[in-house]
Amino acid sequence: MKNIPEWENSQLINNRDNIMKQNKLRITDTTLRDGHQSLWATRMRTKDIIDIIDVIDTVGYYSLEVWGGATFDVCLRFLRENPWERIRLIKSKAKKTPLQMLLRGQNIVGYKNYPDDLVDRFVETAHENGIDIFRIFDALNDSRNLEAAIKSVKKHGAHAQGSLSYTISPVHTIEKYVSDAKEQVQMGIDSLCIKDMAGLLSPTMSKNLMSALKKELDIPIQIHCHATSGMAETAYLEGVKAGAGAIDCAISSMAGFSSQPPVETMNSIFRETEFDVDLDVEALRKVNKYFADLTPLRTKGRGYEPIVDSEILVHQIPGGMISNFRSQLEQQGAIEKLPEALEEVTKVRKDLGYPPLVTPTSQIVGTQAVMNVLTGERYKVVPQEVKNYVKGMYGRSPAPITPKFIKQILGKEKPIDHRPADDLKPILPTATKNAVNPELIENEEDILSYCLFPDVSMEYFKWRTLSEDKRPKTPADIEVEEFTKTPEKEKKISVESTVSGTANPMLHPEDYEGMNAILDKASKMQLSELVIRKGDFNMSMRSGNDSTKEHVFTEPEIKQNIHAETHEEVIEVEEKVEKQNTQEYKDTINAVMAGTFYNASAADKPPFVKEGSEVNEGDTICILEAMKLFNEIEAPFKCKIIKILVDDAALITKDQPLMAVEKL
Repeated sequence: MKNIPEWENSQLINNRDNIMKQNKLRITDTTLRDGHQSLWATRMRTKDIIDIIDVIDTVGYYSLEVWGGATFDVCLRFLRENPWERIRLIKSKAKKTPLQMLLRGQNIVGYKNYPDDLVDRFVETAHENGIDIFRIFDALNDSRNLEAAIKSVKKHGAHAQGSLSYTISPVHTIEKYVSDAKEQVQMGIDSLCIKDMAGLLSPTMSKNLMSALKKELDIPIQIHCHATSGMAETAYLEGVKAGAGAIDCAISSMAGFSSQPPVETMNSIFRETEFDVDLDVEALRKVNKYFADLTPLRTKGRGYEPIVDSEILVHQIPGGMISNFRSQLEQQGAIEKLPEALEEVTKVRKDLGYPPLVTPTSQIVGTQAVMNVLTGERYKVVPQEVKNYVKGMYGRSPAPITPKFIKQILGKEKPIDHRPADDLKPILPTATKNAVNPELIENEEDILSYCLFPDVSMEYFKWRTLSEDKRPKTPADIEVEEFTKTPEKEKKISVESTVSGTANPMLHPEDYEGMNAILDKASKMQLSELVIRKGDFNMSMRSGNDSTKEHVFTEPEIKQNIHAETHEEVIEVEEKVEKQNTQEYKDTINAVMAGTFYNASAADKPPFVKEGSEVNEGDTICILEAMKLFNEIEAPFKCKIIKILVDDAALITKDQPLMAVEKL
């Protein structure tokens, strides 16, 4: 389907007799993208979609949002699925309703700026595979970051929908939003979306902003709200009355809280107004039941409560981020610090010039806030992404950042004042030059995936080459297994599963509840005292009356002292042994958070440090990937690296020793 410049020319509604009605209201269904990204941590499988897409296609929606956002990354990283194949399959089944994706402007579907040639080829390939409408946004509303994407969408004959990332701050005024929208119209957008990713749009502001935009713009305008604050339904009603031609909704079993408002509710509301919606209610009922039945299988351990979160009006963390934000704090063993972290989000956002909290700025602000809380010192650890943001490499901040803060973060480096992508060379000509296993790349789509997520894509490509009977379980399947265990089993991970490598060392806080059970078995292990430290689960025994002596168990000793009935009580035996061995070192540098350890900035780059290296205070010694960001860890003091205690790309827990060092 080619360009769709007006709602009235859309060919999207089943009832053709109503197309020319002046008060026709169109609805985009977000269930298959933003709905599960907000409520299921983006864990919807392609099969989940294909088994119901034929019914969804008969509802009468304006469009189906099925791709983009985090779905591309999660398909590869957690589901071990090909995201390109997903849209092809959906397109083969959805014959009546155009498909829509969320494109992060110059970030495409990633978390940083990419070169223009990659933007163009990605858009072309996505359109060829079935995407008709591209909703394009920039986290900072910096039109320079939208230019290449809009140009590409128009070039390849698809519908370019611009976006205003809506937020509340002293600098985000109606006049500013109208000015930003005009810039996008000059670039050639076909329609505009008010993207309220955190549920901050009040009914009064919806009316006033929509009225101002309709006065200045001659293009269709759509509203996208999350239901988090409880204002979305009324914001939709007032916005439509003021001139919006379309709204975003999700099926009711996938709606509410941090997702969109329920389509059934909005359908009922507008049926009693002068606006015509014309959706197939029986089809909606079938779709609703399908996802109601499926939800328990996809949300074990990360279930959500369909409640209103009024705190969103303070911290402004959007729907797609809030579930991950809580999850990351849990993984860091610091969920009790959630109120403190949310308060810190507000402070960090002010420091960074009030960026709207939407990917990637929500991750940038959220991660820095967590760092500040975990370390107990503001900006003691600053992720590279935060430094890049302050430098201007994500675009212009809505409000100027103070020179004092810039100096604190960048030191002697100076910010840039031009379009960030201007510094990026074309990537496609040499895309796979440094690939470790180029033979795994089968086609051009693989090249695009590799350019966006090199390490994640390669892991998927390796997994794909294995026969089905030899493929290890996907990370998503392992999650389901862990979360579907009975409460008693949740406390126990067998020795056998640890040895086979299937256990996840990033332990959930509920695992700590199993400590009492382990302590109850201590006498059977012939320990006079068992010491377990939350975070790294070190095991040690103090002997006799000499509390200064500490015996560290070797692997044979542990296995010898574990009775058959206590096998399931032992958690990550080999990991414990490895950690115990670090106790022979006087000084260690420990992980400030849980995540993935990397000793180099990329697979083709040399390691930051080697055993024997001498480093100064402040030197980068490794990277910890956490909360979608790569955080450079600096040496806390001048030292010599005696031993690197963890493997490259290993999952590590908070406070786990990473390197044994000798202070200099």
